Amino acid sequence: MIGGMGRSDPQLCGSSLPGTVQPDFVEALEAWFRSEARDLPWRRTRDAYAVWVSEAMLQQTRVEAVRDYWVRFLERFPTVQDLADAEEEAVLEAWSGLGYYRRARSLQAAAKVIAAEHNGVFPKTRAGALALPGVGPYTAGAVLSIAYGQPEPLVDGNVERVFARYFQIEEAVASAPLKARAWAYAEGLIDMAAQPRDWNQSLMELGATICTPRAPRCLLCPVQRSCASGQSVDPSRLPLPRKRKPPTSVQVQMVVARAGNRILLEQRPAEGRMASLWQLPTIELSVGGDSSHLFPLHWAADLQLDVGARLGEFSHSITRYSIRVALSESDLLSAPSLVPNGPYRWFATEQAASLAITGMTKKAIRMLANHES
Repeated sequence: MIGGMGRSDPQLCGSSLPGTVQPDFVEALEAWFRSEARDLPWRRTRDAYAVWVSEAMLQQTRVEAVRDYWVRFLERFPTVQDLADAEEEAVLEAWSGLGYYRRARSLQAAAKVIAAEHNGVFPKTRAGALALPGVGPYTAGAVLSIAYGQPEPLVDGNVERVFARYFQIEEAVASAPLKARAWAYAEGLIDMAAQPRDWNQSLMELGATICTPRAPRCLLCPVQRSCASGQSVDPSRLPLPRKRKPPTSVQVQMVVARAGNRILLEQRPAEGRMASLWQLPTIELSVGGDSSHLFPLHWAADLQLDVGARLGEFSHSITRYSIRVALSESDLLSAPSLVPNGPYRWFATEQAASLAITGMTKKAIRMLANHES
């Protein structure tokens, strides 16, 4: 079911699509994809596990950032069983830097289900795929169509944008009405595809490389002539912009406490944002217009620090938060909780960079390295 509608809903059948759909729309996009698609490593395989990992990584992350991560992740966890059996800390380490760590935890949780209930093979049915932790309609459609060649639809941000412009859908970006209509088109068009894997990827590829959010390259588009927005003065007008709330400004103090060549790290709580990741000790100094906090307002009761010279400042963003970080040296006066498996531990500086650390801490360690060079 997608948006409350199933594949059998008569409103979603191909014959109900508007007259603006030209007979060669699907065929033209598939042919364009086969000749112009970027050579991406995950496109060289039909292994469902490998495809699934790529789709998990690509959500909310740029393709350029995913390339090397995908290769290294599969080298470290080459099979579903390897991922299922791994320590969570190891999985988070391999994911460190990609952000949105809930994806990594969901990936491993689903791997455990696949290993235990599906003989280590990603399910070949939509119902089976959707029953996995963290797998929604988009991911299910992507894996089933790309890996197994099944006529399953998918919609992501790129596909929404392509459909909004091609069919001139006057709805706001990422809005529920646009999503519903985009899924309806995806449902209706998938059965027209000669190769579902090529069709679905062609839609995403067009949105990523030609029908981009700003300055779409319409003259290079293989379906410009039949596109409702292709001849317009401003094809980038659609989807309509949505009203965004200004980000919440947060100021934090992050400290570097050392013992020889080691630095002190703290592990975040097991629940909530950036759960269980390591970071340099951090507190919030102020937060504007929001009562929720990303970091504690005070140092832990059993952690006594003498904050010293400032090493520098930098900015960092986490979803709707705009964070300004003050990085300072600090002497550790006492830390009774500094015990094995406790929330505070010493790590060699070179080791810290390879741990499952927050993106903000990764930036801080780079700043520290530059400061000392």
